[in-house]
Amino acid sequence: MVRKPGLKDTKAIHRLIGYYSKRNMLLPRKLNDICESIRDFWVYEDRKVLGCAALHVYAGDLAEIRSLAVDSGKRGKGIGGELLNACLDEAKRLGIKKAFALTLTPAFFRKYGFKHIDKSKLPQKIWTDCAVCSKFAKCDEVAYIKRL
Repeated sequence: MVRKPGLKDTKAIHRLIGYYSKRNMLLPRKLNDICESIRDFWVYEDRKVLGCAALHVYAGDLAEIRSLAVDSGKRGKGIGGELLNACLDEAKRLGIKKAFALTLTPAFFRKYGFKHIDKSKLPQKIWTDCAVCSKFAKCDEVAYIKRL
């Protein structure tokens, strides 16, 4: 079941993101940052939290899909797609026109209709988040965007 999380879910979200950040597949997130942005998140639960994703809204009509992670033993079962769709549905309800992701797994986003773009076309992201990221000078993520 996909649902909005509560503060009780922050440790599970942190664990999921931590698993992939240790493998250099996601940027790490501090537990405190997850607590502060808990309203951005969605979780997939089946007796325990098995996946998470966040919709981060920027000024105007742009939002980012971030921190999309699925329990390593449950990958390939559609959980990531359900979480992505929950974020996209929320974006549409908010009147957002474009959603983007910076990713190391472009095939996943292409499967859901996202198109490759140059990161320089996302100045909101670059100057608010990327500029303070430890990977800024050597970022290996690629940008994908979808018009809603």
